[in-house]
Amino acid sequence: MLRRLGQPNGSRFVTLPPVDGMREAIAASRRILIGLTLVSAVINILYLTGSFFMLEVYDRVLPSRSLPTLVVICLLAGGLYAFQGLLDFVRGRVFVRLGAYIDSVLNKKVFQAIEHLSLTQRRIDPMQPSRDLDQVRGFLTNGGPAAFLDLPWLPLYVGLCFAFHSWIGMAAVFGAVVLIIVTRLTERGTAASSRAASLQGSQRLAIAESAHRNAEVLRALGMGQRLAQRWSMVNDVFVRESNRGSDVALGFGALSKVFRMAIQSAVLALGAYLVIKGEATGGIMIASSILVARALAPVEMVISHWKGFVAARQAWKRLNEVLAVLPDRKPMELLAPTRRFTVNNLHVAAPGTDRFLVMDVSFDVGAGSAVGVIGSSGSGKSSLARGLVGVWPALRGEVRLDGASIDNWTPERLGCHIGYLPQNVELFFGTVAENIARFMPDFAAEDVIAAATAAGVHEMILGLPNGYDSQIGEQGSMLSAGQRQRVALARALYGNPFLVVLDEPNSNLDAEGDEALTSAIVSVRRRGGIVIIIAHRPSAIKACNLLLMMRGGRCIMFDTRDKILAVVSKPMLPPEQPNQPSLPRSQTAPADG
Repeated sequence: MLRRLGQPNGSRFVTLPPVDGMREAIAASRRILIGLTLVSAVINILYLTGSFFMLEVYDRVLPSRSLPTLVVICLLAGGLYAFQGLLDFVRGRVFVRLGAYIDSVLNKKVFQAIEHLSLTQRRIDPMQPSRDLDQVRGFLTNGGPAAFLDLPWLPLYVGLCFAFHSWIGMAAVFGAVVLIIVTRLTERGTAASSRAASLQGSQRLAIAESAHRNAEVLRALGMGQRLAQRWSMVNDVFVRESNRGSDVALGFGALSKVFRMAIQSAVLALGAYLVIKGEATGGIMIASSILVARALAPVEMVISHWKGFVAARQAWKRLNEVLAVLPDRKPMELLAPTRRFTVNNLHVAAPGTDRFLVMDVSFDVGAGSAVGVIGSSGSGKSSLARGLVGVWPALRGEVRLDGASIDNWTPERLGCHIGYLPQNVELFFGTVAENIARFMPDFAAEDVIAAATAAGVHEMILGLPNGYDSQIGEQGSMLSAGQRQRVALARALYGNPFLVVLDEPNSNLDAEGDEALTSAIVSVRRRGGIVIIIAHRPSAIKACNLLLMMRGGRCIMFDTRDKILAVVSKPMLPPEQPNQPSLPRSQTAPADG
C-alpha cells in the first residue's frame, strides 16, 4: 500500500493523478481508503488475540497442565501481536502519506485562494485557507482517523460478548450506549467554542501581522502598548474559547476513560459471579473483561480526538466553499496586444464593498502613448490604476487590449503583457534578480539586465554586496525605499510589456531617479508600448503626451498635455471650483500635441 501510494517527488506524489479540489483528491485516493478499511478490519480481528489467549490459558492450559500447549499458544499469540503491530504501523504511515498527498494537490489551489480572497474580500482572513489545510492534514496524521475506522467493529465485540453470556453482552451494550452519549455531548459541547476560537485566532493573527509590517510606525508614534492591549483582548477571548473546548473534551474524555475502566471491572465481577453460579468458566471471565475493554476503546479514542475532528470538519467545509468559488475558466490564448488600450464606462469599487471609487471613466489610447493621471488626493487615481490592470475587477464597464477584454486572458498570460508598479511597493523574499524576473523559474539573465537598465537601476544593483544575487530580505528590507521603488520599476518593465501602469512611481526617487523614470517612459513609448502614470509631482509627466484629470472618482478632463495644462491653473492640482470649465469627461485620445 505504501508503494502504491508512492513517495513524494518534489511537491507531488508520482502515482496518484493531479486533481483540482478536495473532494476530487479524496476520490483519487479511493483505493487507498478502501485499503485502509481492509487493514483496519484485519487489525480489529487481531485485537481478539488477547481475549482468546486468556480463554485458552484458563480453559485449556491450566486444566491440562500442558506446557507444550502453553508454548504453542504463546508463540502463536506473539506472532499475531507482531503482525498486528506491523499493520498498525503501516496504517499510521499511510494516513501520514495521505495527508501529505492532499496537501500536495491542494497547496497551489490554497495559495490561489489566498490571492483571490486578498483581492475580492476584506471581511475574510485570506490566510484562513492555509490554516484550514494544515488542520485537515494534521487530523489525518495524528491518529484520529484510525479510531473512526475501528469504531464500526464495535458490534463484532459486543456480539462475541453475547456469545460468552447474555449478561456480559448486555453489560457491553450498556457501556457502548453510555460512551456514545458521551461522544454526542462532546460534539455539542465543543462545536461552538471551536468556531469562536477559529474566528478569534484569525483576528489575533491579523493584528500580529499588521504590527510586524508596521513596526516602525508603532515605535515612532508610541502605539505599541495600545495595539498590544487590543491584541491581548482578542487573544484572551481566543484562549478562553480554546480552553473551553479543551475543558469539555478533556472532561468527557476523562469520564469515558474512568467509565471504561469501571465497566471492565464490573464485567470481571459479573464473570466471577457467573463462574460461581457455574454458568461460565474462568477463561470466559477473563476474556470477556478484556473483550469489553477492547470494544469500548474505539469510542474512548473517538472522544479524545473529537475536538480535532470537529476542527478538521469545519476546516474541510470552509476549504470546499473557498475552492468552489475560485475562477476555473481557461479562456483561449490570444495574441499579444500591440495596438490599442481602451477603457469604456469603467466603474470600480474596493473588494467587499458596493461604493464606487471610480465611476464612468472612458478613454482610448494607441501604441506609443503615455497618459499622466492627475488629480487631488482621494480623487480615485490609485483605484483607477487597480481597475486598469484587473487587480480590482470592473463592476461596470470594461477594459480592453486590442479590442479584447482583459477578462479573456488568464492572470498569468495577462501578466506577461502588463507592467504594474503599485503605490505601496512590495518586494518578495529572494534575490534581486528573482524579484525583477517575477520569480520565473527559467528567466534569462540578459532580460533581467535589460529591465534593470531600462529602469536605470543596473549600476545600483551592481553596487550591492552580491549584485543581482543579493538577498533583499522580507518585503525588500535590505534596500532603501528609493531602491525598492526602482527595483519594482524594473520588475514592471521586465519582458517589455505592452501596457505599463505606474502608481506614483517617483514618490521615493531623487533627481537621478526622476531622470531614470523619464527615460524608462520614453523607451516604452519608442518600442510601441503604452504607459499610464499616476502622478502627484510634475516631474512624472514630462514624458507624457496625454493627461487625464480625476475628481471625485470621475474623469473630468482628457486631452493632450499642453491643452490640459493650459486650462488648469498652477499648481497642477487646483482646488475644485463650482464653475470650472472642463473638456468632455471621456473621448478618444487626440493626436500627439
